[in-house]
Amino acid sequence: MHDLKPHTLTPLTPLGGTAPRVDTIGPVTVTEVIDVALASVAARLGSEDATRATLTDIIGEAAPAPSRHGGGTLSAFWTGLDQWMVEAPFDTHEELARTLTEKFGDTASITEQTDAWCRFDLTGDDLPRALELLCNADTESWTGGEVQRCTLEHLGCFVLCRNPAHFSVIGPRSSAGSLHHALETACRSAL
Repeated sequence: MHDLKPHTLTPLTPLGGTAPRVDTIGPVTVTEVIDVALASVAARLGSEDATRATLTDIIGEAAPAPSRHGGGTLSAFWTGLDQWMVEAPFDTHEELARTLTEKFGDTASITEQTDAWCRFDLTGDDLPRALELLCNADTESWTGGEVQRCTLEHLGCFVLCRNPAHFSVIGPRSSAGSLHHALETACRSAL
């Protein structure tokens, strides 16, 4: 039996800290984001239209088309044919997957994703100059609302453009240190 004293277990960020890491490199800030809940939504065969309609109701705008993201407090980004990742503030949506399962019923398969991924937000000027060193996404032409799944440092990641001065990179939590290092190195090299 474990002999744990009360309050000895402290949650850690993907980078292993007790608080999110924030690094400023020239005109860019790289921020570890830990306050977002994630759940995947995959339409079941024959329920694609119903899934899109429910997702539209949940995020308050049309279910994102390929390579797009959108929404409000609850937002979603396209991950594949009739598949999306839903984002929500963790403080108010810790049970996001359960809530979505209730809303979609048997039209979609929902999977909890929060602890499988890490997210780094890049804010500042000239972000495409750094990102072009890491992936083949045409981030220079992005104006906001775009998303692409691509490889960054041999890691399968999603790159989202919130606006030209704010990009999010979502990658596997198990490789958070490698992804953070790659982002820092690209920012130092390009800016």
